[in-house]
Amino acid sequence: MRRGLACALASLLAVACGSGDQPVGVIRGAPLPASAIEERHSDQDQARELLETSTRGSSDKRILFGDLHVHTTYSIDAFVYGLSFFGGGGGTRPPADACDFARYCSQLDFFSINDHAEGLLPERWERTIESIRHCADLAGPGGEPDLVPFVGFEWTQAGATPETHYGHKNVIFPGLSRGELPTRPITSLARGVSERVPVLWPLRAAQVLRPLGMEPWADLLWWMERLARMPDCQEGVDSRELPPDCRENAPTPDLLFEKLRQWGLPHLVIPHGLAWGVHAPLGARLDRQLEASMHDPSSQRLLEVFSGHGNGEVFRRLPELAGEGGESLCPEPTPDYLPCCWRAGEIMRQRCGDLPAAKCEARVKKAQRMALEAGTEPFRVFPDTREEEWLDCDQCRDCFKPVLSPRPRQSAQYAAAISNFRQPEDDGGPRRFRWGFIASSDDHRSQPGTGYKQFARKHMTDAKGVASERLERWTRGWLVGEQEDPQRPQPVPEQERGLRSLFGTERTASFLYTGGLAAVHAGGRDRNAIWDALMRREVYGTSGPRILLWFDLLNGPDGPLPMGSEVEMSRTPRFEVRAVGSFVQQAGCPDHARGLPASRLEALCLNECYHPGDERHPIAAIEVVRIRPQASPGEPVAPLIEDPWLRFECPPGPSGCFAHFEDPDYVGAGRDAVYYVRVLQVETPAINGANLRTQFDAGGNAVRVSPCFGSYRLPADDDCLAPVQERAWSSPIYVDWPPGSEPIRPPPRPAPGAFSRSPAGRSAAPPS
Repeated sequence: MRRGLACALASLLAVACGSGDQPVGVIRGAPLPASAIEERHSDQDQARELLETSTRGSSDKRILFGDLHVHTTYSIDAFVYGLSFFGGGGGTRPPADACDFARYCSQLDFFSINDHAEGLLPERWERTIESIRHCADLAGPGGEPDLVPFVGFEWTQAGATPETHYGHKNVIFPGLSRGELPTRPITSLARGVSERVPVLWPLRAAQVLRPLGMEPWADLLWWMERLARMPDCQEGVDSRELPPDCRENAPTPDLLFEKLRQWGLPHLVIPHGLAWGVHAPLGARLDRQLEASMHDPSSQRLLEVFSGHGNGEVFRRLPELAGEGGESLCPEPTPDYLPCCWRAGEIMRQRCGDLPAAKCEARVKKAQRMALEAGTEPFRVFPDTREEEWLDCDQCRDCFKPVLSPRPRQSAQYAAAISNFRQPEDDGGPRRFRWGFIASSDDHRSQPGTGYKQFARKHMTDAKGVASERLERWTRGWLVGEQEDPQRPQPVPEQERGLRSLFGTERTASFLYTGGLAAVHAGGRDRNAIWDALMRREVYGTSGPRILLWFDLLNGPDGPLPMGSEVEMSRTPRFEVRAVGSFVQQAGCPDHARGLPASRLEALCLNECYHPGDERHPIAAIEVVRIRPQASPGEPVAPLIEDPWLRFECPPGPSGCFAHFEDPDYVGAGRDAVYYVRVLQVETPAINGANLRTQFDAGGNAVRVSPCFGSYRLPADDDCLAPVQERAWSSPIYVDWPPGSEPIRPPPRPAPGAFSRSPAGRSAAPPS
């Protein structure tokens, strides 16, 4: 009996321990017909003709749209979100799906796969490269490919404290040949991470789930075991001399940049999601990353300012979280901000019951302190609470598609405003970030460019949640802990990165959107032309629609300069901005989408593709943001960010909008300045346009929220639509005052927007 049982168990484990690897998939779509690409170019030419009355006239460069941040089932979080545990998870989405989706569903010009390096097995890295090469081979010969795919990885770092947090960065390479790509991705893990797994046999034994009909869970356990057994690469050895099957770790940015330099390959490093409070702790700030070793301006040239995880553009001055002595301090609410630590205190106050007043107040203060100490998870101070009880704490109430719990000192505007005077640049000037701005999707379903239509929230965004109430009851204690005493707040255990955090999705779901796009002004459609545009920062981002945008300095020393440029000048800078709205979308897919098999078109695109009609959305307004970076140590940042500095109302109609403006303060101030523009379309419905759908009382206090859940708690067909003004962000133009030059006090000049015009011949309104 025992022998038979042992044999049966051995046989079962033999089956269970079989490979749980995931296939790379098969690209099914043929190249798009040349006529489809020609139509894109023709549409853009017609849009430029609407703006030919402008000073600079038409540019011979094409605006191409892409997505440089896409995850496949080879990312652990993407794989987990495809499990049946999450309602409508949809199963695995291999790299091949990204090629077909980009070509036929979203009809992009370029994209990149960037799976998390921390979970990329060596064989999966190789398979991803092969899939991208195949996608490129199908794109057509010569310099007019229908689609240009790139490959890279994401370096995914998250620290528990502001001092140890650096955030996430995508690394992308221009070439696809063996000599143009590294042998392995580089993780953000510390050396010896595998040793933290005390025993591996439970992972192997648990794979008995495979023959029991739970293959996806067994595959995940196989993956965990495979990663745990992977050896770390030897420290102190040049990256090019390491074996291909070890894990190469760089837990801090300086080590990442060092290893990338050792490879000697062209590359871009693109930070993203910096302001997202789901992983950035309270108090996180970009100042430390401006140290010389932590920032490589030759490769870290772009910032992803928007993604499907929200908008990290704006700086908002929030109440301080520390007292004069540096102690933790929970600030009181303001009319536009409710701190979660304060809300924790109010929840405690509601639970006091018959407690003596002094004891109740002491527990209120304790709850506030514990919520501050909980970092990114203040809700776990009361693990039995529901999301609604926390109202809209820690959220930006007047931001466009904000990130969850934004960290303002991690924002794009803050990055442009700060300076490092202790470690100046080689020319003696202060060290600064000079990033171009792009947007992308950060999609986790192999779907580049999901923002072409606002539909199917749980398919086109990363919104996920527990599939049923029963599953929630079984797992809630594991996810957020058990409430030991309803009348006592409880400390949150020290946070570590792990699978548990992937299941806490309910509040996050209200802050997930269809993805943004990266736009490049390129001299051609080929790989080199796109890469050159990225490197020179002649790029911009959109929140999803294909808004056309040009932004130029007109009077540079050697002539006009485009967005992304740096220039020294001692005269008044003059600028021009031109914008045309995106096409109104038609239902369904265009005829050339038949190049993808009908079943695959339905599975990937839900039979809804990028399908432009003949009409364009009007541009409602053009806003100019001026930032004057710190000119001395300790200079307060908030007054340096003028948002908006100028605003131009645009005429109704689809003909686009343009404006000229200048900065009459520049020569008198005698200091560096940064300018970028934000273009706003007329309002249209968007997924999660109202986020938590907060309701306020007559005094402006939040009293109720209706979250857009990712779980069973909201019908799958509820897309949570609300009107927003979709937008585009130009890359900044960096105008530096020449060192040693004295400021010039100019005579009075007209208001900055006084001579701005629109193509309809109307005067654009100067700022109020």
